[in-house]
Amino acid sequence: MDLRSLRYFVETVKLNSFTLAAESLHVTQSTISKMVRQLEDEVGAQLLVRDGRRLTLTDTGQVVYARGEDMLATMRQLNLELRDIQAAKAGSLTVGIPPMINLLFTPVLKAFRQRYPDIVLTLHEGTGQDIERQVAAGELEIGMTVLPADPALQLETVRIASYPIWALAAAGTFPGQRTSLPVKALAKLPLVLLKDDFALTRNLRAAFHEAGFEPQVTAQSGQWDWLVAMASAGMGVALVPEPFIRRLAIGRLDALPLVEPRLQWQVAHVWNGRYLSHAARAWLDVCRQVLRAPTP
Repeated sequence: MDLRSLRYFVETVKLNSFTLAAESLHVTQSTISKMVRQLEDEVGAQLLVRDGRRLTLTDTGQVVYARGEDMLATMRQLNLELRDIQAAKAGSLTVGIPPMINLLFTPVLKAFRQRYPDIVLTLHEGTGQDIERQVAAGELEIGMTVLPADPALQLETVRIASYPIWALAAAGTFPGQRTSLPVKALAKLPLVLLKDDFALTRNLRAAFHEAGFEPQVTAQSGQWDWLVAMASAGMGVALVPEPFIRRLAIGRLDALPLVEPRLQWQVAHVWNGRYLSHAARAWLDVCRQVLRAPTP
């Protein structure tokens, strides 16, 4: 059924006049008459009885008019909702986020909720590598990882934050005069690392290989705070991004940034390049503004 002819019919019935309907819809009266006849042809029954200037609905016309009003109201609501989505005022979004990254995004979540209260936001936790695979498969629209992402997945990436990596160890582990720690110095020290399915560990192992040594890993965990507890107990050196230093009570720990080279923990959004919804674009904008990340 043609919605335009249905709209013309409903307007004619409301105003009980072809002339008034034509004025209301800014078309000619002949166009209104033609559209109503077209609708009657589609329905296969007469809808209006014309008695001079008076219009009366047939029984079929009463059904078409009632259901027509519902259909047109639904279309109006659909258009409103589409405009809201396109203006990022409504919609839904699921963001994949690794457990080490989530603590950094509390200010982002707060700002996003305040700015877009009608967008339903869901956070899906997983390791960076798991999130990369889910985004590539289309199971998640957008997610976060630590660069570099797996090149085989051919994901679109945009860096949103970059932080230096620090070495944490029990007090007295590092010489007191040091202000930084070369990566090669880690060759002689026991390390406590995140598990190998974390992108940070993947990048660290690549850096160790580039520096020409195999690390002495005494323990691995999926929880960064447990790593810090093990470092504090003297089990080894923990390697964590700078933002987590500010969240720790490091009075009993030595803390030095890694240098030669300066290793960076680069947090990025990833998506599959096929489509990015208005809600996802709104999320990216808030992240850039709150974290002050560079625009790609």
